Amino acid sequence: MSLTNFPGSASSSPLDPSITKVTIPALAEMKRQGKPISALTAYDYATARLVDETGIDLVLVGDSLAMVVMGQDNTLAVTVDEMLHHTRAVRRAVRRALVVADMPFGSYHGTVTDGVANAVRFVKEAGAEAVKIEGPRVALVQALTDAEIPVIGHLGLTPQSVNRMGGYRVQARTVDSVQQIKADAKALEEAGAGVLVLEGIPREVAAEITAELTIPTIGIGAGPECDGQILVFHDMVNLSFAPKAKFARRYADAASLFRAAVEHYREDVEHRAFPSDEESYHLPSAVKKEMQGETSSVHPIKQLRKA
Repeated sequence: MSLTNFPGSASSSPLDPSITKVTIPALAEMKRQGKPISALTAYDYATARLVDETGIDLVLVGDSLAMVVMGQDNTLAVTVDEMLHHTRAVRRAVRRALVVADMPFGSYHGTVTDGVANAVRFVKEAGAEAVKIEGPRVALVQALTDAEIPVIGHLGLTPQSVNRMGGYRVQARTVDSVQQIKADAKALEEAGAGVLVLEGIPREVAAEITAELTIPTIGIGAGPECDGQILVFHDMVNLSFAPKAKFARRYADAASLFRAAVEHYREDVEHRAFPSDEESYHLPSAVKKEMQGETSSVHPIKQLRKA
């Protein structure tokens, strides 16, 4: 596998002192070996560090943060600067996984030149190791590849196209649309895409695309035959405050855990059970004795004044 040794540090993952860094060529080798690729989203240092330390192969700073972090109705409102902010935080945490930044709506929908310029910002200013773009934008993928920027494509249900699609609907359900997505996938591969995300398409279609491509496919709502799988972290742990999508398996109920912890804290504060004496700082005994001595020496004077 094409891997790079990333020197460890005392604050990074348990894989230290030597961490095997995941790269685009490494993911391609995983496909060749038939080894499934694991991927998750992350938007902040703490989450990204936990995700990376569990051995996840790819961390996506997804534009889904517009919804699960910022409370927007869809992904369209998040800006380049906001995505850069979150990508920086994630990159500081990650030692092993490939860090991929979603290019937000509007950042690559104009000229190819503008798209490349914005992608360069994610690499130079935020430390992204690849960028992800939605749709069959072959010319842009070619230009990014020529600019030495690894690209991950995204076909099928592309959330930035929600208005055109009329909602979040399963794609590639007719013969014509199946042929089109297969042609688009091949075109993206030939243009230089290193990985392809397939979202919200029938399992059978994803399986055919995966078999026909030499680059890895990462599925989300696209069945188990993809070379890897990705979920939104907040969906996986029940922190999205939204109805669960069919494909989004919940592995934990962080909302209940956090809510119980916060309620317990509030109750402890209201009953003066927090902080305890053990959780409080104390004066050094010598200082405490000195202060007590000063208090006792002043006390007789107060008594005389009262007399």
